[in-house]
Amino acid sequence: MTAGVSIQAVSQRYGTATALDAVSLEIAAGEFVVLLGPSGCGKTTLLNIIGGFAEPTKGHVLIGGRDMAGVAPKDRPTTTVFQDYALFPHMSLRDNVAFGLRMRGVDRTRRAAKADAMLALVGLEGRGDRRPHELSGGQRQRVALARALAVEPEVLLLDEPLGALDLKLRRQMQEELKAIQRRVGTTFVHVTHDQEEAMAIADRIVVMNAGRVEDFGPPRQVYLHPATLFTASFMGEVNRIPISGGRAPFGPVPVPDGTLCLRPEAISATGPLRIGPCRVADAAFFGTHVQAHVVPLSAPDLRLAVHLPQSAAVEVGAVLDLGAETFVVLQA
Repeated sequence: MTAGVSIQAVSQRYGTATALDAVSLEIAAGEFVVLLGPSGCGKTTLLNIIGGFAEPTKGHVLIGGRDMAGVAPKDRPTTTVFQDYALFPHMSLRDNVAFGLRMRGVDRTRRAAKADAMLALVGLEGRGDRRPHELSGGQRQRVALARALAVEPEVLLLDEPLGALDLKLRRQMQEELKAIQRRVGTTFVHVTHDQEEAMAIADRIVVMNAGRVEDFGPPRQVYLHPATLFTASFMGEVNRIPISGGRAPFGPVPVPDGTLCLRPEAISATGPLRIGPCRVADAAFFGTHVQAHVVPLSAPDLRLAVHLPQSAAVEVGAVLDLGAETFVVLQA
């Protein structure tokens, strides 16, 4: 089974500090939603409120249409996967995965069969007799995921579950996590501060800042059409250029006022928005692209980040005639 989550004007205060400020979200059943934002933005607080580990100061959380006010974590249709895995070192993998079923009174034969099926789901078939210390970090994370799914929650909560993994393994687990979610169909609510991770796995991203929701939408929308300047800056690198009276520092633009946001990869030799001749201040090869900083000849105080093709042979001091393929204008 799976269920939607309705977060209705939820606020959380600790003394005079506001952790959440009237947050409202609608998460559809079977959706993979990522709560994304910097440390202290309120994303983990919101996850804890959904899971019942904290009660909101104001507002309501409904899961499957049922108000969760006063419902203890153990009685909610949720389970949580934490960053530290919290596996029992003295238990086999099978017994770790079956632990929640044991607490619910499921008999040994049934819970062992279910545990083996869950281990197979996460790619650990036939390893039920092993102990956690025999596994890599990524494998232990899979066991924690299998344990959470074994009790068939309607909503699975994930609190930065990949944060302790190295980059290569984290990317591998991102792909596996998304594939598993698609197979089981459970609603996933995942917390991270990693923008690339969020874009790789989410159906929709919730960008949070200072206890509020800044943006909420599919990864492509949030990245290419951010709703706020905070979202534009947080979701990867962006050049922010002031516009006044239809002019940017390098010349006229087709909008009157605001902040012109240009992604480095959107700047190239072509494009409808002309920046004009720019001098290369520095350049470095990053494998997938050449990252450079350029200064428009018409605006010597402006410095732009540019991502050029990996085949580009760019020398410091060279002059490039540049434009932008896409751009967004936002108000402060």
